[in-house]
Amino acid sequence: MTPAELSRTVVRAVRSAVDEGALGAIGGMVPETVKVERPRPGGGGDYASGIALKLAAATGRPPREVAEVLRARIAGRPGIALVEISGPGFLNITLERDVQCGVVRQVLASPAAYGYGDALRGEAYDFAAVAEERARIVVEVVVRLLRSQGAAARIVPEAEVEAEGAPGEVLAVVPCPTPGLAGLVGLVGGDAARWALLRAARHDRPRIDVEALLAQRESNPLFRVRYAYSRSRALTRNALQLGFTAEPGAVPEGERLLGLLRDHPGVLEGAARHRAPDRLARHLEAVADELLRFQHAVLPLGDEKPSAAHRSRLALAEAAGTVLAGGLSLLGIDAPELL
Repeated sequence: MTPAELSRTVVRAVRSAVDEGALGAIGGMVPETVKVERPRPGGGGDYASGIALKLAAATGRPPREVAEVLRARIAGRPGIALVEISGPGFLNITLERDVQCGVVRQVLASPAAYGYGDALRGEAYDFAAVAEERARIVVEVVVRLLRSQGAAARIVPEAEVEAEGAPGEVLAVVPCPTPGLAGLVGLVGGDAARWALLRAARHDRPRIDVEALLAQRESNPLFRVRYAYSRSRALTRNALQLGFTAEPGAVPEGERLLGLLRDHPGVLEGAARHRAPDRLARHLEAVADELLRFQHAVLPLGDEKPSAAHRSRLALAEAAGTVLAGGLSLLGIDAPELL
């Protein structure tokens, strides 16, 4: 269950409570979507939502009372193991473990399209072609992100913009000016240059440090992301040599990595909506860092025989590698299997 699917589950619970009169008449306050996010410090579960606090004013009831009404309805939904109330009225939601495994299965079943969706279907975006290097790369990636979420997006040539009958509104993506780009690709290569220009938010100036961009060590974020992907492929090869393959299952020690994979569809949607490739780049760094920590538990040690736990851990590592490769592809960056 992805955050988007959980959001729809919570929305259905709110509508159910309203239809049954459990929350009274709140009119147009029934939300189209509900934000779910990682629990704040002190909260439990896999996800949390503050929807009860938002509805409290409309219902005239204390937030915790509203949360209790919603808790009872969310707890009975498929895939939900537990719903608790914390603080002034936050809902903390724990997913069933089988649902967690389903995320890994989903990633491995659609490796080229995990995280793609239709949240922006029906929307169309035309972007002006630009010559400045950073703006050109940002526009190119934003178009890919929008298409990944179902939108129609394209880059409109200057001649078409100026021609009679050109599209009504042609959008412009104008990052903060970045002096000193001339020759950067020649110095560090296309992938490293692209990462440097995309990793910074559009309103920030990228840090152009040639030595850091070329460093083949973990202090270089791009190296970590690509290295983590190559490690996921190496784990698969090593497992085959030991006579076993991946099989999704429960991985208690991999909860943090699994959570990052669940977040991936929401990250792609947010990056598309806000035209912010840097959000995807930062997410890939987080996935890579967690995979590099997790990798040491994947293969049997010493005389240990491969078990169901090893197969489940391998499946999670492969899924993480898949997300890394797919994210780098959206950024236009290569993901080498051997590094």
